[in-house]
Amino acid sequence: MTDKNTAMKNKKQFKTIDLVYIAMSVALITVCSWIQIPATIPFTLQTFAVFLTVSLLGGWRANVAVLVYILLGALGAPVFASFKGGIGALMGPTGGYIFGFMFIAGVMWLMESIVKKAQWLRALSMLIGVILCYAFGTLWFMNVYVKEDGSRLGLTAVLGICVLPFILPDIIKLLLALIISNNKALRRTVKS
Repeated sequence: MTDKNTAMKNKKQFKTIDLVYIAMSVALITVCSWIQIPATIPFTLQTFAVFLTVSLLGGWRANVAVLVYILLGALGAPVFASFKGGIGALMGPTGGYIFGFMFIAGVMWLMESIVKKAQWLRALSMLIGVILCYAFGTLWFMNVYVKEDGSRLGLTAVLGICVLPFILPDIIKLLLALIISNNKALRRTVKS
């Protein structure tokens, strides 16, 4: 009876290896956010790192990694694109897309808990998550971004700036993350 209680208790606690994977994922997301092509919303490899984290670590560990990344940025660590950090960077026009990473990880966690882990499920959950990320980030951008004349951009303009240019690159990043995470040796190392 005590062995069963111990096993149940261990399942609810973080193991050291989980903490290491989470820390490595936070570092990967951070480094990938610094690799960018400047624009109103910078083109970065940040979403690739989130996709890879979600695909390799699975739902709960990926959620913790993304949450730690956001909290580090909120505390002022320069983890966001252009080496930005702090509440100001997080609450700015692009902050909604950063918060939206939680949708990518959250949908994966939800689908993982309902259906078995499978390659097609990871792809579908990441696709649904990024659509929710786009939607949340777009609404955030529309409410936070103010032009010099004090007016706000409409939905069509925001979609043209913040979403449409990113669809193809994000699909490529998603596919690349799936290909890398499907490596058998890597999957054995990172047991999700």
